[in-house]
Amino acid sequence: MIAFVSGGARSGKSARAEALARRWHQARGGERYYLATARPTDGEMVGRIARHREARGPGWTTLEEPVDLVAALDRVAPGSTLLLDCLTLWASQVLYASDLDERQALTMLDTMLSWARARNIALVVVSNDLNEEVPPRDAEVKRYVAFLQRAHRRVVHEAELAIQVVAGLPMYWKGNEWTGKAQ
Repeated sequence: MIAFVSGGARSGKSARAEALARRWHQARGGERYYLATARPTDGEMVGRIARHREARGPGWTTLEEPVDLVAALDRVAPGSTLLLDCLTLWASQVLYASDLDERQALTMLDTMLSWARARNIALVVVSNDLNEEVPPRDAEVKRYVAFLQRAHRRVVHEAELAIQVVAGLPMYWKGNEWTGKAQ
């Protein structure tokens, strides 16, 4: 089972994704993991990480891996639930803090998705909506947004469920949260 949860900054997407992961975990059993792709690079990020951790509460095994999604997934027990938060930061780490090229990174993402399915891991992937505005003029920003959107399309293609959160309210673009089946 794979879900994609997106939304703008501070839209409530992480809370929605956490609630979904909790429900899936309760229904399926197994362990519950949180895969953090953020690096605590400054005071604001340290604070955001602490707030997210506190809001999640106990019962999560946190994996911190900014780039290597496959290595992180390898530490997740089969039959578990995994929340990846977030693909947006992963994309920036890939492009600006790793030796991977875009093709290698998307292959890694594809591998993680197929391994999650093969190992019966319920996967909830969180990401930001960044292309809801006027297209960027800066070439590097265009490159980043284009890469992130390719990653989004790959996840949504594989997902049974795709939700966009706007002002805390979920909009279901693919599937049904309660059954996980396509509508």
